[in-house]
Amino acid sequence: MLLRAQNLLWPRSGIRRAYTYLWHRIIRIRGTPHVISLGLAAGAFSSFTPFVGFHFILGGLVALIVGGNILASALGTCIGNPLTFPFIWLSTFNLGGFLLGYDQREAINLALPDGAFLMLFKNPVGFFEAFANAVGPVLWPMMLGSIPLGLITAVIVYFAAYPVVESYQHRRKEKLLRRKFAGPNASKTS
Repeated sequence: MLLRAQNLLWPRSGIRRAYTYLWHRIIRIRGTPHVISLGLAAGAFSSFTPFVGFHFILGGLVALIVGGNILASALGTCIGNPLTFPFIWLSTFNLGGFLLGYDQREAINLALPDGAFLMLFKNPVGFFEAFANAVGPVLWPMMLGSIPLGLITAVIVYFAAYPVVESYQHRRKEKLLRRKFAGPNASKTS
């Protein structure tokens, strides 16, 4: 049991192998380097939003809007992971609070009123009003702060991924052409 938990947090094969596998999946996606890089950027952007659990969907929608690859956007959401989320959330909250003019030192109470679960069934509108009042002081700054930080990250991801994907696709085409023109016995001689 302990070994399973350890492998979940830090795989035996290492994090590097997992990221290498992920990178190989990205560069083998069919599409132009522009479309793949846009998809990755869309996924990276969506990782900065406070809507945990919806990053794949949001990344796919953003990829559709900007003309990126949807699968690449799903892989791009890996920017947001358990190691990076605390930094992402803190930075989006602080930037959003700064932009809204909030005093960051005020205590925030995220408690719902007593009986909130029953209120969901008896008075759904009242429940959602109470929920919005409870999470609003955190959610609004995070939503606002996620836009500029997500856009900056998306631009960085796009310009970092584009030349790498382009180079890989060019090398792969050359390799396939060499195989095609080398003939059927070329691979047996080595």
